Amino acid sequence: MTLSVFIDGAEGTTGLEIRERLAPRGEFSLIALPDDKRKDAVARREALNDCDVAILCLPDDAAREAVSFIENDRTKVIDASTAHRVADGWTYGFPELVGEDTVRQAKRISNPGCYPTGFLAMVAPLVSSGLLPADWPYTVNAVSGYSGGGKALIRRFEENTNVAWRGYGLGMGHKHLGEMQHYAGLTHPPLFAPAVVDAHRGMVVEVPVPLSAMGAKVAANDLHGALSAFYAGSKIVGVADMDDSPGELLMRKNVQPWDGLTIHIFKNEGGSQVRLIATLDNLGKGASGAAVQSLNLISGLAAATGLNLPAQ
Repeated sequence: MTLSVFIDGAEGTTGLEIRERLAPRGEFSLIALPDDKRKDAVARREALNDCDVAILCLPDDAAREAVSFIENDRTKVIDASTAHRVADGWTYGFPELVGEDTVRQAKRISNPGCYPTGFLAMVAPLVSSGLLPADWPYTVNAVSGYSGGGKALIRRFEENTNVAWRGYGLGMGHKHLGEMQHYAGLTHPPLFAPAVVDAHRGMVVEVPVPLSAMGAKVAANDLHGALSAFYAGSKIVGVADMDDSPGELLMRKNVQPWDGLTIHIFKNEGGSQVRLIATLDNLGKGASGAAVQSLNLISGLAAATGLNLPAQ
C-alpha cells in the first residue's frame, strides 16, 4: 500500500532533502501545496488531515501549530523541529536508543537534533549500562557543516568566503541541551561548545572522558566493547576498530549525503584519558536521514530502506 506523505516546510534545507529522498520511492506518494498556498493555514490544515504521515520541517511555534491542525487520530507525525523532543506523548526518533519497535508503533515522533545524535549515540549506552557516571559534568565539542543553519547561514558562508569557523551558543543556553541531558540520563546538562565550519555538510562530535579523574573502574576497551555490543547488527550506526585507529579524522568539503554514524574511541598510552568521537552527516542521520529512518519503521519497512549508506 502506498502511503501519502505531506512535508510541511518542504522548501527548507531538511524538507528539500527529505523530498528528494522520497520522490523516487514507490512506497510513498507526496502531497505538495502550490507555492502560493505553502503558508496558507487552510491549505495546510487540509493537507495535514488528508495525509497518512506528516513530516514537519518548521520552526518550533509553526510545528506546534501544525500539530494543533490535525483533527483525526490517523495521521502520524514526524517533527524535525525542537518543539516536541522532550514532550510527553512523543517518541524520540532514535531507534537505536529507544528501540525500533517503539518507533514503529508511534504516532508522534520527534526527530533528534544533529548534535544530540552524535552525543547520545556515544554517551547514553555507556551511562545506562553504568560504565560511565550519570553525575559527571560532561563536555561536548562539536563542529557542523553550515547547511545545518538554514538558508541564512548557508548564504552567509557561500557569499562571504572569508568565514572559516563560527563559534556560537556562547551564552550556554543552546536548545539541544535538554534532549542531551534527558536521553542520556544525566544529572547535569553538558557543557556544549558547537561551531560551524566552511563545509556544506558533515559533523564531528567529541566527548572527552578522563577516566582516571572520574574514578571509573573501566578501561577504554570496556567502553569500546560495550558500544560495539550495543550497536551489533546495526546497518546505520557502527563502531570503528580501536586497533586500526587513524592518526587523524578528516571532515571533507563537498561530501556526498550519508545517513550513517560512526563512533571512534581514542585513548592515551596509559588508558587514563579517552576521546569519544562521532562522525555523521548533519543532514543525514542528523536530520533528513533520521526522519526517513523513522518513516520507514512506521510504514512497516526495514529501518535502512532507501538510506544513503556507502562505506565511509
